[in-house]
Amino acid sequence: MNSPVAEKLEKKPRLTTSAMIASIASEGQKVKAAPFGKALVDYARDHPQVVGLTADLAKYTDLHLFAQAYPERFYQMGMAEQLLMGAAGGMAKEGLVPFATTYAVFGTRRAYDFIHQVIAEENLNVKICCALPGLTTGYGPSHQATEDLAMMRGIPGLTIVDPCDALDLEQAVPQIAAHKGPVYMRLLRGQVPLVLDEIEGYRFELGKAKMLREGADVLVISSGILTMRALEVARDLARDGVGVAVLHCPTIKPLDETAIVQAVRYKHRLVVVAENHSVIGGLGEAVASALLRHRVQPAGFQLAGLPDAFLDAGALPTLHDRYGISSDALAARIKGWLG
Repeated sequence: MNSPVAEKLEKKPRLTTSAMIASIASEGQKVKAAPFGKALVDYARDHPQVVGLTADLAKYTDLHLFAQAYPERFYQMGMAEQLLMGAAGGMAKEGLVPFATTYAVFGTRRAYDFIHQVIAEENLNVKICCALPGLTTGYGPSHQATEDLAMMRGIPGLTIVDPCDALDLEQAVPQIAAHKGPVYMRLLRGQVPLVLDEIEGYRFELGKAKMLREGADVLVISSGILTMRALEVARDLARDGVGVAVLHCPTIKPLDETAIVQAVRYKHRLVVVAENHSVIGGLGEAVASALLRHRVQPAGFQLAGLPDAFLDAGALPTLHDRYGISSDALAARIKGWLG
């Protein structure tokens, strides 16, 4: 006979370790399939100079759609990220616009010197689009790119984009393609949440931050999937009479310091920077630096990012709660900071 404890455990839904292809969408959340791959196929139709390259990960970066549409413009480089970046740089020198895809840990940690020396130093027109940014896989530190923004922010002239959802992604693709110079974009793939379509008049603009909602008590400055979480938190805390404003910064570099200063100056509210990245070297420190240099003093300032640590492996919902980036955990952190 099973004990009461065992019966309780049997009834509890089993959380499984996130697979590479797992979606970050919540159950029942509106999603859009492969927005990056579809947007790139659409853009490349009228731009024959666009080519696609990957390091054995076409299916897992949605570049397989490009490969199917334009097989003569697709290059499979194998499990060789340094070769991927070097080849992309060479193609850019010949006037092509390469989109190079892999996982963020491999594109940054394994190929950093090639991005720095081959691509960025010569300001080549390469678009590096990397999946599994931050804590979007449960496979542990070998696959969790929790420091990619810190690494890439240090490269001169590199534009960095951290989209929130499917709408951000599909609107970002033609803009980064048209931008002259190297770009690093964090890539959401598969069944990608769709949330910004509910914000009236929202449009992704490269280099611009957007105020998504206003609130008198807290200003959350966020990027990537943490903007989605911030919007959820703002709705939840509104029921408790707490007004939460959300400023979305999909471009990390160059940072829209004008919008940030305007959102903070002369407003007596707590500033929280929320990001799917380590608190070391990411959006939070970039915002803090901007406020200091512009001599803007917020009522309070907190970082709601991932800890400076090697994170655990496990199921994503558990990990997001553990490390403070689920909507419930983020709401609890903000309430604690408000006192």
